[in-house]
Amino acid sequence: MKVIVIGHPEAVQGFALVGVQGQTVTSVDEINNALDEALSTEDIGIILVTEDVSAMIEERIDQLKLRSTVPLVVEIPGPQGTNPDRPSLNAVIQRAIGVKI
Repeated sequence: MKVIVIGHPEAVQGFALVGVQGQTVTSVDEINNALDEALSTEDIGIILVTEDVSAMIEERIDQLKLRSTVPLVVEIPGPQGTNPDRPSLNAVIQRAIGVKI
């Protein structure tokens, strides 16, 4: 299973340095197209989406986080850092798969 990142250019570039593919997006149409493509690819197991990008399509991201098990959709901090109102990545992973990292 592969991991893919969708979002802010800095995040996509950072993940590319460790071999994780990604797609930089700046508009709602680009986000939706990138998500549609990732969701239809069978070997993708985790989709990481930066918070700044997910805020543009918050309702769809919330639905995917609630209903999608494979691939797992996870929000990660954007360039501004972690939003204090959101649970930590560790909390999300623990809730999703039951394992504390």
